[in-house]
Amino acid sequence: MEHISRDKVAAVIVMSRELDRAEGELRGFIDRMDEEEQAALVAVMWIGRGAFDVSEWDDAFATAMNEATTPTADYLIGTPHLSDHLESGLEALGISAIDEEDQLM
Repeated sequence: MEHISRDKVAAVIVMSRELDRAEGELRGFIDRMDEEEQAALVAVMWIGRGAFDVSEWDDAFATAMNEATTPTADYLIGTPHLSDHLESGLEALGISAIDEEDQLM
């Protein structure tokens, strides 16, 4: 997985589970990411949602970079089951989401 660290994805997963109390923190966290990190986060979510296969990482990332029309935080926060899709995306990429989340605690 290029362009974003595992711990950043895990932090977004943890915060997205607590949206009612952590939305502002999550929004700020995503907004502080650079453009490539935001696109990689979207690509992980898309892979987890099944819109792209793991083998299509480069395509997912390029699409996220080229088609960003709304702020990334707005797009992701408005995505139903965001934490589930991010976890599934990490798992598909061979990364244990549980292990990464546990390291944050």
